[in-house]
Amino acid sequence: MLILGYCEAQDSKVVIKKLPNVVYILADDLGYGDLSSLNPQSGIKTPSMDRIVENGIQFTDAHSNSSVCTPTRYGIITGRYAWRSRLKKGVLWGYDQPLIEENRVTVASFLKDNGYNTACIGKWHLGLGWQPKNPAKPIAKYEWTMVFEKGDDSNVDFSKPISGPKELGFEYSYIIPASLDMTPYLYIENGKAVELPTAYTEGKSEEEDGRGVFWRAGEVSPSFVFEEVLDNITDKAVSYIHNQKKTKNPFFLYFPLTGPHTPWLPTDAINGKSQAGTYGDFVLDVDNAVGKVVHALEKSGQLDNTMIVVTSDNGSHWTPEDKEKYTHRANYIFKGQKADIYEGGHHVPYIAMWPGNIAPGSSSDQVICTTDLLATLSGIIEKPLPQGAGEDSYDMLNAYLKTDTDKQIRDYTIHHSLDGFFSIRKGKWKMTTQLGSGGFSEPKLTVPSESGAKGTLYDMENDINETVNLYMEHSEVVAELTNLLKEAKKQ
Repeated sequence: MLILGYCEAQDSKVVIKKLPNVVYILADDLGYGDLSSLNPQSGIKTPSMDRIVENGIQFTDAHSNSSVCTPTRYGIITGRYAWRSRLKKGVLWGYDQPLIEENRVTVASFLKDNGYNTACIGKWHLGLGWQPKNPAKPIAKYEWTMVFEKGDDSNVDFSKPISGPKELGFEYSYIIPASLDMTPYLYIENGKAVELPTAYTEGKSEEEDGRGVFWRAGEVSPSFVFEEVLDNITDKAVSYIHNQKKTKNPFFLYFPLTGPHTPWLPTDAINGKSQAGTYGDFVLDVDNAVGKVVHALEKSGQLDNTMIVVTSDNGSHWTPEDKEKYTHRANYIFKGQKADIYEGGHHVPYIAMWPGNIAPGSSSDQVICTTDLLATLSGIIEKPLPQGAGEDSYDMLNAYLKTDTDKQIRDYTIHHSLDGFFSIRKGKWKMTTQLGSGGFSEPKLTVPSESGAKGTLYDMENDINETVNLYMEHSEVVAELTNLLKEAKKQ
């Protein structure tokens, strides 16, 4: 089967011999500055991800649609900004119901309808259709997501089917419900608990166990070992890849990792090998997981026809205290950290490899967003998206293949913080509608003076560090971006 991709700028055709496999690896809290290929001063050596950069493309201006995980995952799967959903700020907890709306077109359902085998292996964190023991009672009290005392079992009947990935187009799934520091702790395979969470964990605290070693107390499967989760899901991904060799259909593997999000649990073989403490060591384990997936594709003879994407759901949770202790800069030169509206919250690593299609050693300064996966895959397989699907997704295929022009493909890009702060980027300008980080960094919110700036405006070409606020000097730009944001919200 021949798939023809067209380059309008050069009026030529890009020939793609057959439908490619797609492996989308989503790291959890990985910073742009963690990759040694993107940050020469990184305190971490990441050979597996560096290999992808060497043999593929790096996007220097890539962004997650949110600076925290649940909304970014919503954007990746649906091609929509998550603030269009019921989640206006924050993230879901482990017992929450599904965030993605019923009958919503997803990357998985779209590819499945077009002949792909589809799988999700790893951290889900988009809500699950838990069934209650007692329908008259809530699944779990909200505060139980924070403090779960022994004996305070949830109202979940874990023996019953659990709706989630399958209902969104994933034919195979092997997941944990949410972040590895959120209850409940169990593996779910194809909508069934692999082992019921009948045990209890007292959790870990950073005060007692060290920076980054943290998970909440609560329900856990008896054989669930936190230190083994990253290896377990990687083994499942490798097994899935090898099994796909037996089928004629191309496959889509969505592989959301559990690291380097807390708990930071590097393997014994890795301990102490980075220059960024426990966090840096755990990033090495993440890099190893990427390497195992690439090796599995290579060993099974499928690498040459696979597009691999590696990115992150948001910036790293690398605090000012971490910066004082280590010279490593997980978020590179960017201001802020995970959860913030600043660049450090959403300016993420984004690298891709596709032998024979993406030129080795390529680099692109196109502004790209994690919501763009759906439309880009639509462009690759040359099948139009159903009406109303992926309204915030742009086809970035020409950027991957370097057949784009200097003109930005995206008209504008909207970012969202933990606390629901907005920013909008168009060309070199980035405007925020409020003052403060809207996330973890202090101050989280600054009340403007009557005569002062109500938000921020930065020239990202000349001030990537967001140091000089030009909000008052360029009222015409502020007005234009404000109107664009209002119109986007109305859509």
